[in-house]
Amino acid sequence: MTARAADRTRYDRATAHLDAPVAVVDLEAFDANADDLVRRAGGKPVRVASKSVRCRALLERVLARPGFAGIMSFTLAESLWLARGGFDDVLLAYPSADRAAYAELAADPKLAATVTVMVDDPAQLALIDAARAGGTEEIRVCLELDTSLRLLGGRVRVGALRSPLRSPAQLAELARSVVRRPGFRLVGLMAYEGHVAGVGDAVAGRPLRSRAIRLMQATARRELAVRRAEVVRAVRAVAPGLEFVNGGGTGSVQHTAAESAVTEIAAGSGLYVPRLFDNYTSFTGRPAALFAQPVVRRPGVGVVTVLGGGYPASGAAGADRLPVPYLPEGLRYDPQEGPGEVQTPLLGSPADDLLIGDKVWFRHAKAGELCERFEELRLIEGDRITATVPTYRGEGRTFL
Repeated sequence: MTARAADRTRYDRATAHLDAPVAVVDLEAFDANADDLVRRAGGKPVRVASKSVRCRALLERVLARPGFAGIMSFTLAESLWLARGGFDDVLLAYPSADRAAYAELAADPKLAATVTVMVDDPAQLALIDAARAGGTEEIRVCLELDTSLRLLGGRVRVGALRSPLRSPAQLAELARSVVRRPGFRLVGLMAYEGHVAGVGDAVAGRPLRSRAIRLMQATARRELAVRRAEVVRAVRAVAPGLEFVNGGGTGSVQHTAAESAVTEIAAGSGLYVPRLFDNYTSFTGRPAALFAQPVVRRPGVGVVTVLGGGYPASGAAGADRLPVPYLPEGLRYDPQEGPGEVQTPLLGSPADDLLIGDKVWFRHAKAGELCERFEELRLIEGDRITATVPTYRGEGRTFL
């Protein structure tokens, strides 16, 4: 029996009393992935990206482990909710225009001491001031550096369109704007190299593309390490009390941790290891989060149909954004239909061994987005469910 077949046996046994659809997290795999992130971080703390987890119980679990410290959140409303729920270090990874949430932040000493907001434009500072509604608490601020790789004199750009701040001079100028403005305190700097951390460099069946990606990423890492160090020096000259410099992502943990200018690493997807993280040479994780759909039809030889399953991930539309049939091994989508909202035909010889009501296990393309589809996660240890915990959605929270 292969390791995957053994996992299928465990998951089927653990959930035999439950009807699908059902979502599970294999705690042995989750904890092993957490240990691997800490190992790769080389002694620097790992800040957990809540967007990739979206379950408070699992955020608490991982933050209780040595090597993890703090949360990187994705909306301001989520940040305040987590802070009120007992998390004591929350960094908002994206600028916000949530005026009501800023008013709450500025009026509450505990929230203001716990939550750090992201800015990359003086206009965002003005928006926060206009939203204070009389609140006088000092707002903790982090600046974001654009990490994109520029080639051919800037005519070619590789990387996400995020911050407009690229040079040490630009970051230092915004740092001065924060320091001069009453009611704000500059505490951090963040730089997320998504073109390194979030792009697999070993694409199956694409050796030339994989080689080109590795070359690009090596070039990007060298360029960013030099520029990030220069930016940190420039910002520290303005704000000597800078508390942290955050960088990285699941796919680049060990490379970013090697930079002396970086004080902490951000990661989250590496805990669940969704399918987009199968194509990396830098690490190998264990799939920990899965969902099962029930077989409801047998249209013919080598075909079964499961209920639903059309859960595409965000990003540029493509086959890599689709969930993947995982267990039993050997199933594939019908290219004419793909995964559907209500029904999903699956092709392959394993279909002939599946009966009506059996479970087919899938992996989502991304990590936390799976939790927007399920209210609960069943936590599996061995071949038993040892806990059932709510997702954000299960707690009535849908932040985006």
